[in-house]
Amino acid sequence: MLYITVPDMNDSVSSVTIAEKEYLIRFTYNGTEDFWSFGLSDTDENPIISPTKIVPNFPLTHFMNFTSLPDGIFGAISEETRLTRESFNNGTAEFVFIPWDEWED
Repeated sequence: MLYITVPDMNDSVSSVTIAEKEYLIRFTYNGTEDFWSFGLSDTDENPIISPTKIVPNFPLTHFMNFTSLPDGIFGAISEETRLTRESFNNGTAEFVFIPWDEWED
């Protein structure tokens, strides 16, 4: 499992390496509706995953079947039923990538 840091910013783009391949991951906080979303693109900024709402304890990319996706699932692990602006910052939620070979149904 790869733990991915969500910056303490309302909108950020970071580089992340998964299975020796580099991607750009964008985290956005929507203050009006109070939710986080994430998107993924290649290093040329070509979108792979459009901004997707982050729901805790749900496999966010489980039903996406794009060949350009890394082999695994993105998600947020939390005891909370709903994420807030501070969830990643205060440690009550963690954003992760779980490779398929570590995934348990």
